Amino acid sequence: MEISATSRILSGVILITVPSIEFGGTFLLKMLRTSEPSYVNNPLRHDLFRAGHAHAGVLVILSLLCQLFADALTLPPALVWIARLGAPSAAILMPLGFFLSVASPQAVRPNKLVALVYAGAALLALGVLVLGIGLILGA
Repeated sequence: MEISATSRILSGVILITVPSIEFGGTFLLKMLRTSEPSYVNNPLRHDLFRAGHAHAGVLVILSLLCQLFADALTLPPALVWIARLGAPSAAILMPLGFFLSVASPQAVRPNKLVALVYAGAALLALGVLVLGIGLILGA
């Protein structure tokens, strides 16, 4: 299987984001180890920070797979780009929504930035649906 130049470049950019996810994990671990009150005493913030970190990692892996599968598509270029960028866009938007919606240590419910989670989920669904249908139609 030949990897296209587009997949190589996008995969390289996606892989460069991994240290930021590692930094986020280190940040969360530090807050747990030091029993940072703004984190451990706020269950909502605790849960949404963990969800943001987990989604970032999983969606980056999915983003890499989508690049490889997109090379096999025989769809119009606009649809191929939707398939390529759905998961990486979600990997940015969803964690941002989780983190920024409870940026305040006193947050008792997510603020309006939680909408980024839903926007990311919509882009993810669109991207993987186009990719999946494209792969089936190209078979």
